[in-house]
Amino acid sequence: QVRLVESGGGLVQAGGSLRVSCAASGRPFSSYAMGWFRQAPGKEREFVAGISGRGRITYYADSVKGRFTISRDNAKNTVYLQMNSLKPEDTAVYICAASALVTMLPEEYTYWGQGTHVTVSS
Repeated sequence: QVRLVESGGGLVQAGGSLRVSCAASGRPFSSYAMGWFRQAPGKEREFVAGISGRGRITYYADSVKGRFTISRDNAKNTVYLQMNSLKPEDTAVYICAASALVTMLPEEYTYWGQGTHVTVSS
């Protein structure tokens, strides 16, 4: 059983930066790959970034590659998403999730957080 709680969302102007965090309960945290997804109003949930259990492998959606960075601190049971050069189309609820192996497929994630809102103004 894993519980995930996101934080750090907010309002930011286009071109700005924001870092969202996801704190996990349950052990061992390093045994889980982690992912970030986002969902905008009227759109389906989409994969944003994923990271393997010890942070050695990362994957990014093409839409965020070069702008977003996923990282994790297993000592703090926390995964982060650093978002730079934000665009209005990045506006969404950002949701973290845990899976057995690093993957881009939402159906392979077992545990999900409730999400944190990110709004990018133009």
